[in-house]
Amino acid sequence: MSALFAGPDQPSFLYVLAHGAGAGMRHAFLENIASALATANVATLRYQFPYMEAGRKRPDTPALATATVRAAVNRAAERMPGVPIVAGGKSFGGRMTSTAQAAEPLPGVRGLAFLGFPLHPPGRPGSDRAAHLDQVKVPMLFLQGTRDDFAQLDLLEPVVKRLADRATLHLIENGDHSFRVPKRAGGARDVMGELVNAISEWGAALIR
Repeated sequence: MSALFAGPDQPSFLYVLAHGAGAGMRHAFLENIASALATANVATLRYQFPYMEAGRKRPDTPALATATVRAAVNRAAERMPGVPIVAGGKSFGGRMTSTAQAAEPLPGVRGLAFLGFPLHPPGRPGSDRAAHLDQVKVPMLFLQGTRDDFAQLDLLEPVVKRLADRATLHLIENGDHSFRVPKRAGGARDVMGELVNAISEWGAALIR
């Protein structure tokens, strides 16, 4: 498993950040958010799922993906012992992280942060993919675009409400699943700043 660490030597916390289904850990979005988080005193560990490492298009089975998540969390703890850990990731990576946490708590993980939780495939609305979240007992941060076609708000909001005080929903106005917004709604830098502020502030409150 390949991995990339970024950030200060003494961060406030370490975010174990998994990539989405269609792009690996070096995708520009992940590169940019890792760099921006570093300026907010948050370290990141990005890592590669085996299928992406091997150059395959089909994502790994949930069993293999969740085992990879667990291995990444263990590596993070070894790399920065004593530093609080948050886990999660973009789309598929975030969902596999929550699936791993639901099956058996990830050691040392204080909370989960999702960058676009994929509640359902585009054009096939439903909330079955959120059923396992009831078994997640740590706090969860959902960062979602209001135009995300992988998570209709009228379906996601009841999920967050059901999870009660374990869940926080932060909406990126006019953002799609990749957090792109129309030019009239602001630039990519504004969105990245909002994402970083939301993660760093939520994480800081989590580890007090």
